Amino acid sequence: MTTETRAPQGGSDRPGQPAGSRPPSGERGVHTPGRAAVPARHLRIDRWWVPRTATLVGLLAFIGYSTWRAFEGANYYAAPYVSPFYSPCLADNCEPMRGGADWGLFGDWWRLSPALIVLIFPLGFRLTCYYYRKAYYRAFWASPPACAVAEPHSSYSGETRFPLILQNIHRYFFYLAIPVASILTYDVALGFRNPAGEWGHMGLGSLVLLVNVALIWAYTLSCHSCRHLVGGRLRHFSRHPVRYRAWQWVSRLNARHMLLAWLSLASVGIADLYVYLLASGAFTDPRFF
Repeated sequence: MTTETRAPQGGSDRPGQPAGSRPPSGERGVHTPGRAAVPARHLRIDRWWVPRTATLVGLLAFIGYSTWRAFEGANYYAAPYVSPFYSPCLADNCEPMRGGADWGLFGDWWRLSPALIVLIFPLGFRLTCYYYRKAYYRAFWASPPACAVAEPHSSYSGETRFPLILQNIHRYFFYLAIPVASILTYDVALGFRNPAGEWGHMGLGSLVLLVNVALIWAYTLSCHSCRHLVGGRLRHFSRHPVRYRAWQWVSRLNARHMLLAWLSLASVGIADLYVYLLASGAFTDPRFF
């Protein structure tokens, strides 16, 4: 297939238009001057809107659930398990957790749910994540709706203006995500106890939290910022064999960053839901030993 390219000066901007005339008001995307003269909005024949719709539904479902749980401020601890939404618990109004990360650093002035303090860090990490930016830009703003589909907006400034320029602090949220993931790993270790705090026991909740923290670490380490931190600014990999091997390992994870983003998002919701059901008395934790 051949396409005609519009002349930037003096020529017609669209086929059939008089020379020198301007495109009709509201023309944008593929119909802007200087673009190939393709009259269709896009040439895709597949169901390109399906991934965008699935992303929209998935993100809205998680936003709705996590908002409810974050503001509830209850049913987040069922010994020996603590919800990942509430760990570490940094206010005095936390439930006492035997050996857990209930540190009360914010004192007794904080009256809201303690989850609202700690969720800032994983939320900021995911909001500024390169994959999630692509996902919610497309799902919520249609910017763009999909690859090779016309941009519906009349202007585009990228991430050069407030508030989107704040996306550039992603690497700093990566640094903050590391201690949060470490604390959740500590919570997993505490989960291999019985409700009385005795070690050497395991229930179904132990496995739920273990799978969740494994996926959180995989997602965190597959981050583009982690890949740059491990292997960036090196002129010769041969002189840094350890960092090169680490960079190769992180690169393999990075190739599955989208998958890990969704799996870890689902697992953290499932882990919180499991603890909620235990804490609310819906059922008791099946114990293996």
